[in-house]
Amino acid sequence: SLMMIGIVTAIVGDMAGLLGCVIGMPDEITAITLVALGTSLPDTFASKTAAMQDPNADASIGNVTGSNSVNVFLGLGLPWFIGAIYWSNNWEAQMGKWLTHRVGKKTYEEEYLPDYPDGGFMVPAGSLAFSVAVFTTCAVLCIGLLLLRRAFCGGELGGSSPQKELSAVFLVF
Repeated sequence: SLMMIGIVTAIVGDMAGLLGCVIGMPDEITAITLVALGTSLPDTFASKTAAMQDPNADASIGNVTGSNSVNVFLGLGLPWFIGAIYWSNNWEAQMGKWLTHRVGKKTYEEEYLPDYPDGGFMVPAGSLAFSVAVFTTCAVLCIGLLLLRRAFCGGELGGSSPQKELSAVFLVF
């Protein structure tokens, strides 16, 4: 089943990249919206099932925060790890491409060669910090809301109509 998840994820990623290319959407936005949505929907349904079966919804909250954290850390760490291994094994063949690659107005040779004379796998900073900051802020706000609901409403989910509707509006926006 893990192999099938990997295959479907690769297909979703390729299709999202093609759709983003066709409509002129940058890769960062495509990854944040379409691919994240496609990989998180199964976790959403699992969390819904857990929330309906658990009286205090702890399992569903753990599932949501855990799966999103794994998506972020494995989704970034594993490709970077594979990229680092690839570059260390293929440095001689890729050195010319690496030296002429541009970061802003400078080439890697101008920017990185003095500090990294043997080359290497580089991931220049970009919009990643913003994405991680948004994720962390949203996670802290959501966990704060759940703690407030536990303290004042007697549980994380459900409750009276105004409470659950206000919580839903807060979590959606």
